[in-house]
Amino acid sequence: MLVSVVITVKNEEKHIKNLLSSLVTQEPPFEVIVVDAYSTDNTAEIVKLYEKQYSNIKLFQGKGSRGKGRNLGAEKAKGEILAFIDGDCIAKEGWVQAIRENYSKKTILAGKTVSRGKKSFNNLDRVELYINGYDVTYPSTNLAYPIEEFKAINGFDTSFITAEDIDLNLRAVKNGCKIQFIEKMEVEHYSRDTWKKFVKQAFWNGYGRKQLTKKHGNLWKNYKPSNMVKNISNPIAFIRAIFALSGYIVCKINPQLKEK
Repeated sequence: MLVSVVITVKNEEKHIKNLLSSLVTQEPPFEVIVVDAYSTDNTAEIVKLYEKQYSNIKLFQGKGSRGKGRNLGAEKAKGEILAFIDGDCIAKEGWVQAIRENYSKKTILAGKTVSRGKKSFNNLDRVELYINGYDVTYPSTNLAYPIEEFKAINGFDTSFITAEDIDLNLRAVKNGCKIQFIEKMEVEHYSRDTWKKFVKQAFWNGYGRKQLTKKHGNLWKNYKPSNMVKNISNPIAFIRAIFALSGYIVCKINPQLKEK
């Protein structure tokens, strides 16, 4: 069963080599589709070097949101399974095989993501959102879809700045899919390495959560209060919550804002 690994990148020259090196050793058959949003660094050149060496690596370029880039990658995919991973990740040994072995129709596979980088920004829990008993906040950092289920819900909503993966999972679950966590489907992911990047990420995550409510209506009843309290239980988590709340409020005022 062919697995199509879809990666969207922009200015990831620091990490992309590590990611691609971790992918080429995975168990075949698989293909790697990299969609570059016209990076201004050497990201595309690094991918091209791998493309020349490995016939199953393909580079495409296109502007737009992360959702638009992933949809383009999905359009180019030839596999029965779409596996999403980010440009600043490293796939652990057996990642593709774990996806293949656990494939099932109407099932989304969510893997284990281990944070690397600045310790103070690591191990902050997601603000979980439950729909039909499933946590739909598993990120597209480490996520796999049967391609027919992805197509059935028309892929990612390209209007989302962030939370496009939550929206995708939410719609899939409402369309009858289940979400299964696979611990052996493991990747390492670099956390933000500066305060500026950290608070910017928090702001846009909050903005994306408001985009969700604008599309799907009030979702507060689907959050678990105990988990929300846990997510502000330390100073860094509290700072993240403040900036996320500011993003949520800004989206309410200006829903057409663009990420810079």
